Amino acid sequence: MTPAGPDAESTWDGLLDGRPTAARDDLLAGLPVDFSCRVAGLGPAAPEDGAERALRMGVAAAREALADAGLSAAGSAWTGARVAVVIGRSGGDGGEGLAHGIGTALGASGPSFVTAAGCASGASALGVARDLLRAGACDVAVAGGAESVRGRAAVAAYGSGAAGGCCRPGPTTRPGRRGPSTRTGTASCWARARGCWCWSAARTRGRAVRGCARCWPGTGVGAAAGGAGSGPGGPGVERALRAALADAGLGPEDVDHVNAHGSGVPLEDLVEARVLRRVFGWTPPPVTAVKSVIGHSVGGAGAVEAACTVLTLRDQAIPPTANLDRLDPEIELDVVTKSPRRRPVRAALSTVCTLRGQNAVLLFRAP
Repeated sequence: MTPAGPDAESTWDGLLDGRPTAARDDLLAGLPVDFSCRVAGLGPAAPEDGAERALRMGVAAAREALADAGLSAAGSAWTGARVAVVIGRSGGDGGEGLAHGIGTALGASGPSFVTAAGCASGASALGVARDLLRAGACDVAVAGGAESVRGRAAVAAYGSGAAGGCCRPGPTTRPGRRGPSTRTGTASCWARARGCWCWSAARTRGRAVRGCARCWPGTGVGAAAGGAGSGPGGPGVERALRAALADAGLGPEDVDHVNAHGSGVPLEDLVEARVLRRVFGWTPPPVTAVKSVIGHSVGGAGAVEAACTVLTLRDQAIPPTANLDRLDPEIELDVVTKSPRRRPVRAALSTVCTLRGQNAVLLFRAP
């Protein structure tokens, strides 16, 4: 459930179309950032009640995930105590109740908790759920991320350090402008969004998720003690990426696509690009950044982008990066723009690289 659509297929169609969803938002009138990427169809809720909006999205996405996996809480094979719920949310009021609320709606009473790791929260939730399944702590895991940062308070809080608009990953610096204005003339350039994506997978069943998660993802998490994302050299991001490759038993040469964090924040973009060049050498695989279309849903972003990566594997199509007319020459990557690129994709990475030093990488491969 994203600003591009209320379900998986409509979101995917919107990403392939490559049209940004950012629009002026009356709720944000008068703030330095007065537009957002909004999810339709949530029904009435207090504008500032991000926890309530996240819960509504989480329940809707979780139910879609169960249906897609052929599972039902009313089915004879459903044992609520063996169903785990792990949901990523960056933090804030009500975060601790998100997984519990989703579990209650689904009739799931197994392990239930929220992963709070900033932008890496949703991606981390998928890795934790995978490990619970492997350890035999549950038979079914519902995992993903949900966040709403549209409210005035949330935008003002983020805006104190970075005011921005729609995500523009990787554009060249404006003529005569340097420093933090390299992307849109403001300190950063990501739109506040609402978004959620949930997964459901069963340890004891042979059914593949979306036809390509038969092998659960390789995962990697890396932090940088110095903050500022990963430091100038990106050690935290690189550790996470190499750990995901090792966990999946693959080498850099086996990866055909990277769904990048691509927030449009200059330091994050450049660090991520340099790490990809260092790991993949002079020919990194094609890269896209879906935040350019659907904005940045913070704790939900890693789960949303992981799901988009799996859909790329399913359809063998890489969605385009929007808002990119001319790539920064320092970002030496093959960035997909303008239209989807259709090519064989056997394995693909989804990366999260953040200014707070929490990084996560998920690697998926087709069966």
